[in-house]
Amino acid sequence: MTDTTVSFKTYSRPSKKVVASGVVAGAAVGAWAASKMRSAPQTSSDQQSDHRLIDWEQARSIAINMNRAASLTSVERQRLDAYYRELVDKAIPVVERYVGISLPHSAVSTHAFDRVDWINANIDAFREMLAPFEALAQDESKKNAASQVLAGLNRRVVSLEVGVLLGYLSRRVLGQYDIALLGREQIDGGKLYYVEPNIRHIERSLDLPMDDFRMWLALHETTHVFEFEGFPWVRPYFNGMLEEYFAYLKEDAALLGQGLKNLKIFVERARTGEARSSWIEHLMNEKQRELFNRMQTMMSVIEGYSNHVMNAVGRELLADYEPISRKFEYRQAHRSQAELFFAKLTGLDVKMEQYRLGEKFIDAIAERRGHDFAVRVWDGPEMLPTPEELRSPELWIQRVDRSNEGALAAS
Repeated sequence: MTDTTVSFKTYSRPSKKVVASGVVAGAAVGAWAASKMRSAPQTSSDQQSDHRLIDWEQARSIAINMNRAASLTSVERQRLDAYYRELVDKAIPVVERYVGISLPHSAVSTHAFDRVDWINANIDAFREMLAPFEALAQDESKKNAASQVLAGLNRRVVSLEVGVLLGYLSRRVLGQYDIALLGREQIDGGKLYYVEPNIRHIERSLDLPMDDFRMWLALHETTHVFEFEGFPWVRPYFNGMLEEYFAYLKEDAALLGQGLKNLKIFVERARTGEARSSWIEHLMNEKQRELFNRMQTMMSVIEGYSNHVMNAVGRELLADYEPISRKFEYRQAHRSQAELFFAKLTGLDVKMEQYRLGEKFIDAIAERRGHDFAVRVWDGPEMLPTPEELRSPELWIQRVDRSNEGALAAS
């Protein structure tokens, strides 16, 4: 699911849970006010559809209309599907040797996308994530304050916001590993998407070598396949946290839907909480914040480990590794004010920090104790770092050493 501007720290997979939570928080806070502001008469058609929180076809249309020009022909798509499949086939044994595990059969399929393809592939995932809120807004039978207020939300405005957000993100994503989460059935493994118009844009604007650049992308995204498919506990553990997280969000939406008086709860959370890295955290209670931090820490390890592998094997595999790395780092350090503002507004700055912290954590452990020690982070959920350990890798090393000593003593 799961980043967005100019390097693997920001130009990969946007975190749909972070973006979706930002949309939900904004929509829920605005629900009461929007219900009071509406004064225009409604048609019967409006009344029939107003019980949905978001008009997903409207959102899809807005996002697609922002990106129609960057399309692939069927011939291009067929050729690029084969090209990216070949890159992934080359990347798998390289990553396999470094990580030290094998992938299960048919663990991934590979697809070349244009921006409209990406929108269509991701809008259903967003709809599934927001389904609990849709159900709350549609449940007229209860006739409670929550359903009435959410039903009164300005659906057109929220649909416009979601559509513009998806349209914007579709211009930023280079690669994505899409896995089945939140109840979606997994049949033949995950799917790797490569958004060709965006890849071409970065390749040309940074003057990058075509094949080496795309191979670098393939190394990063293929490592995600190993993380989610090669370590059996990762997917169900992460999925369980997502389900718990969205259950909390549903509770908060219901509170806000009951009226203005419950806004005091969130004002008090923001007033009494400590300084946080994200505005989203200011609206959480302690249980929600603890879960959010665990999720962010795991995502940091996922993204940071992929960057570590990409860099470790890329140095040996790619002749143009150094120029690619240098240009990406420069571009990362010179993002526009508009990009910085959008990242802060949507919570994507949290995602950017995940790359930086996670990569620094894995690199530090590999440098001090070797990759065989660092890969133990995938031994099980108990081996994931705490937020404190993520920022101080030596604490994680010490904990693992104590665990090893205890196991030896017991034997």
